[in-house]
Amino acid sequence: MDEALILTIFQKAILLTMLIAAPILLSAIVVGLAISIIQSVTQIQEQTLTFVPKIFAALLVLIVAAPWMIETFTSTTKEMFEYIKVFIS
Repeated sequence: MDEALILTIFQKAILLTMLIAAPILLSAIVVGLAISIIQSVTQIQEQTLTFVPKIFAALLVLIVAAPWMIETFTSTTKEMFEYIKVFIS
């Protein structure tokens, strides 16, 4: 077992997690920022007002990006199974 190979596997797993989560998190951040700006301009300071648009934005991005996310996840999983062959032999 090579330590560099193990570190590469963990690095790819962390990168995959960030890559898959990024579109949803970024959309929630952008919508939250836009709602916050609207709230500060209109002086409406209701804390629960930002949750519903964030949820809808995250759901919309999830629906649109789901095929890409699944493809990325499956291709990386196949690559990880190739690494298992290296560990066995």
